[in-house]
Amino acid sequence: MGKIKKWMTALFKKGHHSKKVKSSEEVELLKTEFKARYHSFKLLLNANNKALEIMTEIEEALRGSQPFGMSFVKSRITALSTSVFKVIKQLDELAPHKYKLLFDRFFEIRKKIDPHLEQKSLPKEGPLVLGLEEININMADLVGPKAAYLAEISKIHGIGIPEGFVVTAAGYRKFLEHNELHLEIERRIQAAGAETMEQLFTLSASLQQLISQAPIPADLEAEICHYYSLIRERAGKGVCMAMRSSATGEDIPGISFAGQYRTQLNVSPENILQAYKEIVASKYSLQAMAYRLNRGIPDENVAMSVICMVMVDAVAGGVMYTKQPGARAKDSLLINSVWGLPKAVVDGSDQTDTFIISRNKPLKILSKKIPLKTQKFVAHPKEGILKMSLEPEVRSKPSLTDKQALELAQIGLKIEKYFGVPQDIEWTIDQRERIVLVQCRPCLQISMEQMKEKEEPYPAPIILKGGITASPGVAVGEVYQVKKSLDLLQFPKGAILVAAQALPMWAPLLSRAAAIVTEQGGITGHLATVAREFGVPALFGLKDAMKLLKNGDIVTVDADRHRIFKGQVKELLKTTQEPVNIMKGTPVYECLKNIAQYIIPLNLLDPNSPTFNPKYCKTFHDITRFCHEKAVVEMFRFGKDHHFPERSAKQLYLDGPMQFWVINLDDGFKEEVENKWIKLENICSIPMLALWEGMTAVPWKGPPPVDSKGFMSVLFEATANPALDPAKRASYGIRNYFMISRNFCSLQSRFGFHFSTVEAIVGERASENYISFRFKGGAADLKRRTFRAQFISEILEQYDFRTEVK
Repeated sequence: MGKIKKWMTALFKKGHHSKKVKSSEEVELLKTEFKARYHSFKLLLNANNKALEIMTEIEEALRGSQPFGMSFVKSRITALSTSVFKVIKQLDELAPHKYKLLFDRFFEIRKKIDPHLEQKSLPKEGPLVLGLEEININMADLVGPKAAYLAEISKIHGIGIPEGFVVTAAGYRKFLEHNELHLEIERRIQAAGAETMEQLFTLSASLQQLISQAPIPADLEAEICHYYSLIRERAGKGVCMAMRSSATGEDIPGISFAGQYRTQLNVSPENILQAYKEIVASKYSLQAMAYRLNRGIPDENVAMSVICMVMVDAVAGGVMYTKQPGARAKDSLLINSVWGLPKAVVDGSDQTDTFIISRNKPLKILSKKIPLKTQKFVAHPKEGILKMSLEPEVRSKPSLTDKQALELAQIGLKIEKYFGVPQDIEWTIDQRERIVLVQCRPCLQISMEQMKEKEEPYPAPIILKGGITASPGVAVGEVYQVKKSLDLLQFPKGAILVAAQALPMWAPLLSRAAAIVTEQGGITGHLATVAREFGVPALFGLKDAMKLLKNGDIVTVDADRHRIFKGQVKELLKTTQEPVNIMKGTPVYECLKNIAQYIIPLNLLDPNSPTFNPKYCKTFHDITRFCHEKAVVEMFRFGKDHHFPERSAKQLYLDGPMQFWVINLDDGFKEEVENKWIKLENICSIPMLALWEGMTAVPWKGPPPVDSKGFMSVLFEATANPALDPAKRASYGIRNYFMISRNFCSLQSRFGFHFSTVEAIVGERASENYISFRFKGGAADLKRRTFRAQFISEILEQYDFRTEVK
């Protein structure tokens, strides 16, 4: 009983317990260390938040909400790696060498990511130039699939193509490396970002100018001139050339690249070299860059080979699909034709004749549509092409005879049989009435099976009807007419694109447009092809569209039934299919998907698990999760690990039984005070003031009366527990300590035998705010202390704290 008596005497004894006093130098060291730790902690939080934002961007990209290119992938991975490394570095500042294994895990993860970011190398070996007769279908990597296909069909008996040669991918690489263009192009793309139409527009102009002004290396120039001289010997002096792109990467399934690169027709000998550079530069045309971005084609995957062929002075020309798109046309092929060069067909700039021909033998014309045609494109006698008005007597005449149409169909089916897949063929008829093919590629088979056979009535006024379905589907939106290049920059997302002509230059808007309506254009044109790729409903050949559809009108476009309704027709919209993720399966998408497996998954979930350890960090997300958890722990150890320097503390001026002392670690006081007292109104620590508001919300008059049962429990525990030293002061007037800055607060307090610690960081961004509350002690028996801790835990859980009871 002697110990109980001694304890009770100490419990009610007046006086102060002596405290260790630190020198002013030690106080300054304490402040300096706090500032350094707090600075590291804030930097860690900033880097952590940035890392999580980038991870969210990557997840959004993989969900297909926006198109993205390799510049996005590279910039995001670079920024993410930098942020994650900063997180590790700042944790190492908070706890030197304690978690050094994180650095090893970081570099191991980067080693797994880096191979996916390596650029596809351009062909290093191979001739700079090849004649078409030297090329076969297996040389697509060197000359591009367009040139390889064209060269291959010339080997089929009875198929004619112009004489020509190809400046290969090896020649393209030679040109780039000679001027170090590949390095400068990569730098400009990364610097520009190029995620908006305005950025793409500026970058496009910059890169095209860079390329078109660069000199061609002497050996490449000599090879081009040599091959042209061979053609000149056979075709005659001054023969002009048609020059087309044949980019690698155009053989990716489901991707056409239709009309994305420049074609130069009727080029004179003295301008061949400049035309070559301009075609190479068209790799960075606005439509080509937007197309690659939307189709997930890495810039480095595309090498620009260029086909140079003798120019055909065409009487008529056009495009043939050996299998007509759509469920209703499985046994027919489609030919679109015009007078003169086929340009008006491929760029949708005029009305075209349409021939539907049976694929079954004997071949026969199932139907033909011959609209009024007003113009034609022809080769200028010296150089370039001219747009000429058609003579009145031929405007309503078919540009093909029935015999020519059937002969074309027979050639098309022969080529389809040779390659085993339907073909998209651009053809001409020369002055000697011979059929000459100038382009051939597999026909992009986009399903048009949702097209409806029968017309159904809907309770909405019809504004326009007619035209042809270039791409099936239904869409609603606000009308926006496009007439000039500037309209590309101002086009609103989700609008209905309305234009006079179905020009390839409108293709960059397909990722933004809900539907396309044009007055002219056909199903075989470039814009129609790309619209089907993107799944954008398109209705072409709709007379008076520009006159009757005004900017701002809300309309519903039903491309399947050839109707445009006023307002929103909900019944039609119910039948539309969910938009597909057009990026999915593309090279860029697959690259990011492969990288994401080392970034996004979170394996470290439970901080109390034995696997919550640096060696189990498999992803960047794991690293940030671990560092964040440990950073809070290490930061909040500051108040626990440092003895409070009483001499530099200021006593909080208040009327009550408890004493609170405050030390200003940084910027917690509005102004410094000389005496030992500090008033609450002179404190600007956000977390301390918030905590104080809660502590004083209910008036407190001191400890409650002690019941006999509880008091005896305390006495018993005091005799059994050496930690409850009766020599220690237990008065409710004992000092309680705040260490503060403007955004930080550490409170250590003792209420009788109850020890509490509150530490908090509260700033302007809610996502960076943290609070930790620890409670321990009590002199009652284990059962009562356990109930007390559990009771506090349940209260905290009501306010979404993560709690832990030990």
